[in-house]
Amino acid sequence: MKEKYHNEQTFERKDFSGGKMEEADFEACTFVACDFSEADLSLMDFIDCRFTDCNLSLATLNGTLFQDCDFQDCKMLGLKFENCNAFGLKVQFHGCTLDHSSFYKAKMNQTVFSSCQLQGVDFTEAELTGASFSNSDLKEAVFERSNLEKSDFRNARNFILDPERNNLKKSSFLRSDLAGLLSKYQIKIDEV
Repeated sequence: MKEKYHNEQTFERKDFSGGKMEEADFEACTFVACDFSEADLSLMDFIDCRFTDCNLSLATLNGTLFQDCDFQDCKMLGLKFENCNAFGLKVQFHGCTLDHSSFYKAKMNQTVFSSCQLQGVDFTEAELTGASFSNSDLKEAVFERSNLEKSDFRNARNFILDPERNNLKKSSFLRSDLAGLLSKYQIKIDEV
């Protein structure tokens, strides 16, 4: 445990941006409209925390632990989740903007990306079994050798997935999503 420990505290409109935060553990804390942009969150532990309307864009996440954390309507551009502490990494995203973030080789089974903007996100070799991408925009997102078994892509938009280069066993799609699965074959699909 770090020297600083915060339990069940609420932080509103705090500016943590642009520098190294003092190492601390945060458990069951709530962050509302806080600015973590370009902050160094290395080796910080966030357990059962909720982030609402926060900006975490370009924060450094070396060894950062996000265990059972929920992000609601947050701006999270350019984050490298593969650098997080992999032990217990469990997060949910609702209405967040995660453009140009990276989940390279991240183990994030059962992760929810609900109504998120995920443009240009790198999911290469990510473990996303049972993930949900409901109502999310995946324009130019990269899926390469990703495990997407039992994942839900119904109502997701703008995704391109190569079934030969990703594990899609038992994943869910709508009929209208066929174009995103067959684009490499340059097949024309007409609506009846």
